[in-house]
Amino acid sequence: MASSPCSSVNFDSGLEIKTRSVEQTLIPLVSQITTLINHKDKPKKSERTQQAIQKVGQAVSVAVGRFVAVGEAIAVENEELKEEMGMACFEARRAGDAIAQLTDVGTAVTRPVDGRTTVFSDRTGMVKAARMLLSSVTKVLVLADRIVIKQIITSRNKVLVTLEQLERVSTFQEFVQIFSQFGNQMVEFAHLTGDRQNDLKDENKKARMAAARAVLEKCTMMLLTASKTCLRHPDCESARINKDAVFHRMRFALEQVMEIVTDARPCGETKVLPLSIYTGIKDFKSNVEGLREGLYLLPHQALSGQLEAVVERTEDFTDSAYTSHEHREGILQLCQLARQDTDQLITAWMEAQSLNAKEATEEMELSILKTCQSVYELRRELHKVAVGRAADLLKLHAEHLPLRALKASGGEGNLEAVAEYARTLGEQKEQLVETCRLLCHVSGTEPLEITCIHAEETFHVIGPQIISAAQTLALHPSSKIAKENLDVFCEAWESQLCDMAVLLREINDVFEGRRGDKRAYVSLPRPGKHSANLKTVKAVKLDAEEQSTIAKLGLELRLLTSDMDTEVEKWEDQEHDIVRQGQSLSSMAYSMYLFTRGEGLLKTTTDLFHQAEVLSEEGLQLCSSLHTFSTQLMDEEKVVVLSEMEKLMGLCQQLQMGVRTPVQGKTATFQKVDSSIQNTRAIITVVIYLLPVCNKIVRKYKSERSSLGSPQSWRDRQSSTAVKDDVLNGKNSNGFGVKSLEQHMANLTFLESK
Repeated sequence: MASSPCSSVNFDSGLEIKTRSVEQTLIPLVSQITTLINHKDKPKKSERTQQAIQKVGQAVSVAVGRFVAVGEAIAVENEELKEEMGMACFEARRAGDAIAQLTDVGTAVTRPVDGRTTVFSDRTGMVKAARMLLSSVTKVLVLADRIVIKQIITSRNKVLVTLEQLERVSTFQEFVQIFSQFGNQMVEFAHLTGDRQNDLKDENKKARMAAARAVLEKCTMMLLTASKTCLRHPDCESARINKDAVFHRMRFALEQVMEIVTDARPCGETKVLPLSIYTGIKDFKSNVEGLREGLYLLPHQALSGQLEAVVERTEDFTDSAYTSHEHREGILQLCQLARQDTDQLITAWMEAQSLNAKEATEEMELSILKTCQSVYELRRELHKVAVGRAADLLKLHAEHLPLRALKASGGEGNLEAVAEYARTLGEQKEQLVETCRLLCHVSGTEPLEITCIHAEETFHVIGPQIISAAQTLALHPSSKIAKENLDVFCEAWESQLCDMAVLLREINDVFEGRRGDKRAYVSLPRPGKHSANLKTVKAVKLDAEEQSTIAKLGLELRLLTSDMDTEVEKWEDQEHDIVRQGQSLSSMAYSMYLFTRGEGLLKTTTDLFHQAEVLSEEGLQLCSSLHTFSTQLMDEEKVVVLSEMEKLMGLCQQLQMGVRTPVQGKTATFQKVDSSIQNTRAIITVVIYLLPVCNKIVRKYKSERSSLGSPQSWRDRQSSTAVKDDVLNGKNSNGFGVKSLEQHMANLTFLESK
């Protein structure tokens, strides 16, 4: 707020403004009042100036009137705030009327000396009215903000109640019913907390909120599969341990969100970050440089004590078994150099004090520069070690070999192999946890420190959960649910490794002075292939009104993808080309639905158009598979499939042409977004019709082996002409890591058959 109008006038409302929305609402009002106050400082004003001042005063009064009307409406709807809100609105209206009266030319005073007229000669009255207005308006806004907080608390309470019900269920049928309700509640909670996160002014709180919401997002998926596994295998101890850990973590994350939203901690505790080396060096350097301005503000022991605290924390690096001898020696030497330079500074400082110097001497100035340089060199060496370690680990574990081995040995029912690979994963977990701790020391900002702590906690928790899921699978190697559960936990681990890579880049950016230069991080199928068609399109984000309009279309798209996933689940052969391509289309359509809600990895309209073009090509590939499929059918069945295939082809070509057509202007871009989603919806509708038709035909031909030979030979002929591209056949459906909540919910109706 240092550069905002709110800081130019000292009107203390006595209320802390914690959100950007409240702050941004106040800025124009502060600006107008500042204009009035500044004009009062000029005693002579022309008639034109006086009229301008009157207009500003009237504008303030009218704006306050409208604002108060909204506040009074809120008071009627919220009984618990009615009295406070009513009083704040009354004071705001009275202050607005006072400002309008003080700036009214009709009440201007004629000066006896020169005969000129002046407005609001009562400066004290104007300042008093301005203070009252800002104080009351701020109070109305803060009270309205309490309603938002209340909504989040109410939503959290609903989630907690349903969470307890889920924990106690004993049948699949009951679980399906309650989890459907839970899923909807979590979606609502995610919306409310996401809006709150974006609105928070405090960057540390935003980072903590992001971390807690990330836990809830991943745990929602884990809760589903862990609960399913426990219901399918109720006597399995490892399945119970796996499930209990997820519920515990979800409750903890929910409490973290509440602490941030309500700004309160249990038992009056204060959330304090563990002191990092970066923070220690920053404070030490600040005190060293502060000696230039004040030689007598600090005791000598303060500097040496600060440095020793920093050196002590470097033991996290030097005591690590994974730090090379060369790096360890380098850190120790730089610590010793920093001690020597600090001792020389203290000596020069004491000499300057003995001479009663009023400012730093030349010798002291030189010592200050040397000390700052030595601690910078120490920080740079520690940064190099931590970032290098993290980069090496990410490369080493890029292929996820322990996860693959655990999946394979669990699927084979080999408990001994699971135990062996569990130890390997445990070692990997310890390396990653320690590396996150080192990154925290050199992160460069408190929000990044919070993100590092979150990453450390995530690896620490998910590692044992993967192992318990693998043990469950080894005990029940034929269980599809146990396999799915292990897959979800492994995906969460892989997702956290990707997050760690992004974190690493951000830490490097801060160290190299590129803070604020945000990289566009969007994961799209086959990135770069379609960029040539969209080079000239300016990427934009939809505003709130457009997002609201497009969200209605998106909801229909989400429901269609759920129906499509349901039809896909009914196929016995999940590796069939039509099934895999259908899954791929559903995944891409789902990512477009997330865009309509302002979520997911499609951030701009350009990202959406890229995704739509990929989807259209996938649809055309499905048309090719359907054509091949139709060549083996009888006339009546062939006509049905080819007829729908032609519809699908036309829609895909229409979508492709639409996204490749360049447009200019915001309205045209919005219309293009609308058209892309409408066409996608039409494509998915046709595929939903085709899936059960083709599935019925496949089942029929398999039961009548004499018509097409053995099932295997029929399938061989079918797959021999199909497209072999793995991505297009759905083997890498979306690359987004853990399945979305809605996708999991779509599978619930098939729990009993698995």
